[in-house]
Amino acid sequence: MSVAHEQWDIVSSVGWTALMVAAGRAVETHRADGLVRDPWAERFVAATGADPALPTRVDQRWPAPGSGQDAGRRADQDEDVQRYWDLLAAYQGVRSRYFDTALTRAAEQGVDQVVLLAAGLDTRAFRLDWPAGTTVFEVDQAGVLDFKDRVLDEQGARATCDRRRVDADLREDWQGALQRAGFDPDRRSAWLMEGLLPFLPAAAEADLFHAVNQLAAPGSSAAIEHFAPAVEAITAEHPGLLEQFAAAYGIDIVSLVSAEPRTEPTRRLGDLGWSVTPTRAADAASGYGRPLPTLSSGLQLDSVLISAAR
Repeated sequence: MSVAHEQWDIVSSVGWTALMVAAGRAVETHRADGLVRDPWAERFVAATGADPALPTRVDQRWPAPGSGQDAGRRADQDEDVQRYWDLLAAYQGVRSRYFDTALTRAAEQGVDQVVLLAAGLDTRAFRLDWPAGTTVFEVDQAGVLDFKDRVLDEQGARATCDRRRVDADLREDWQGALQRAGFDPDRRSAWLMEGLLPFLPAAAEADLFHAVNQLAAPGSSAAIEHFAPAVEAITAEHPGLLEQFAAAYGIDIVSLVSAEPRTEPTRRLGDLGWSVTPTRAADAASGYGRPLPTLSSGLQLDSVLISAAR
């Protein structure tokens, strides 16, 4: 390891965003018309003992900034904080369903290696019905995967595939760790980049795409979330909202996101010879019969969900 990169657990830095995503999946799971079912998402949130607790039900509100008793007060002072959480929670259901479909479709077509980059608290290895012989590789920092494994073990969860954890930082030699875990670059594979790209420096993102391109045999697929435009739009239309949203947890979301200019994933993959199909999240939501909520300005989460084939 030539450079010492920041490490985090599930309640700090980028790790906290994985916990927030799990809270969103928990909300979706409790909806009567939920697009995904994740029985472990709420358990992850509870296991952290986070104070204030993250909401995991539709009728629970997002906590306002503060400490002690103030931390539990409702965010009525700025309704857009609550609107933003409602939007995020709904969006988790939409993007999860979209990527579930992309990965399971690849597996049904004979791809038996699935790689989850920055896997976080992803439970697809447990909650999806994988064809026999499928191996799911989960790549992330050891602290995050240790927490996930502990909670899943306590709940008696059993993987529905050959699940292999890969303790590695995506800013380092994760490719070697992946292959040591049994990944075969000569066989087709399916890749997931969900909730990841804006948290990487521009150079690390470029390296990531080139590494995936080298490791993915012809006939492989990739599913990618491009949400940098959504962050930019919210920052422009609602200054201070992102800072206020996570203030109760002492997290500065804006500082976690790299503002360095970079090539859009659709263009980058196209330049590498992949066939790319982008879908606006709002369009995917409408297709599921679940239009996304909006902020007071009418703004939705303008991210792009991408399916690509090599």
